[in-house]
Amino acid sequence: MSPSQPSSPSSPQTDPVAGPPAGGDGTSPGSSPGTSPAALTARAPHVPADRLVAEMVPPPRFQDARFDTYIPDANQPSQGQAVQVLSDFADSIDAGAGTGTGKAAGRRRWFARSPRKATAPKGPRGVYLDGGYGVGKTHLLASLWHATPAPAERKAFGTFVELTNLVGALGFQQTVRTLSDHKLLCIDEFELDDPGDTVLVSTLLGKLVDNGVALAATSNTLPGKLGEGRFAAADFLREIQGLSAHFRPLRIDGEDYRHRGLPEAPAPYDDETVTRAAYRTPGASLDDFPSLLTHLSKVHPSRYGAMCDGIEAVCLTDVQAVPDQSTALRLVVLADRLYDREVPVLASGKAFDELFSDEMLRGGYRKKYFRAISRLTALARDAKPLAIRPPATGEPR
Repeated sequence: MSPSQPSSPSSPQTDPVAGPPAGGDGTSPGSSPGTSPAALTARAPHVPADRLVAEMVPPPRFQDARFDTYIPDANQPSQGQAVQVLSDFADSIDAGAGTGTGKAAGRRRWFARSPRKATAPKGPRGVYLDGGYGVGKTHLLASLWHATPAPAERKAFGTFVELTNLVGALGFQQTVRTLSDHKLLCIDEFELDDPGDTVLVSTLLGKLVDNGVALAATSNTLPGKLGEGRFAAADFLREIQGLSAHFRPLRIDGEDYRHRGLPEAPAPYDDETVTRAAYRTPGASLDDFPSLLTHLSKVHPSRYGAMCDGIEAVCLTDVQAVPDQSTALRLVVLADRLYDREVPVLASGKAFDELFSDEMLRGGYRKKYFRAISRLTALARDAKPLAIRPPATGEPR
């Protein structure tokens, strides 16, 4: 999907309890009790390319992730083994070479005429964390980023979608020049959705490896298995065979930690409860779900994170099953950005495990959809206190 022009703000929403919104353009960071909540549908932020690079760090949810805060499942030896392998990998990354650190170094990297030439080590130059949903792959990937002995500006962390968006913003050659001066590139949720992205990322990573950049990635499928069940599978496999040679696959077994001993996701609330919560919660947004899906089609996915800036809770009314694959994939990206930022989601309508059709959950993007369901369910649990928060003094009950 190509970047789009900003869309027009949607109409303000009216609270049946607190009355109509007091006005505003919906672009403020949030709201306070008794005022109109923000609307995601009124936001279409512009994100400069330099921000895309500067924000390639572990998301807020994983800012404090470390190897010693990862709790391996005692019944899954591969989890403890992964910690040791990644810790050793971090120690093996040389932080001494390069053009230096700080703002001046950042400017040299940004305007460099050619990539830094380096002699890449022989053999795999990366690790590939393969496992199911919720086994802690992102926690481990973020821990690797933090443990690698290099300054933050020499390390990059982003999702596969964010990496392809970076190439779209900077162009391929500038992306190579910018990232070639890094010591480590971590790619979360490495999923190849079309042959074009396969060729793009395969070529990019090959050039980065040639320039001495260490790689680490997470996915739910081994490198040689990516693309199965999707269109043009032969093209995927042909490209991925070369790409997989850059990685040492590291299998992590286990069940989704978000479901370990936790209750079932709360049932959806009614529209009135969700609306009341939005007006009572500082920094909340309030949107009609079908309108939000339409708005997502008008905003490039690289902007979804900025669209959530300052939002402390997302309130959605009339949640429905997504109508098509393109809409579903955009929703997956939004779910990832909300989960990264630990933004609770309170909703009415259908439960989140009813978002995607059986056909979608059997198709080639099923892993993305199951991940979105898992993450939205966790955020729905986090939102439960919002629905039972007592009204402020003087507020109608």
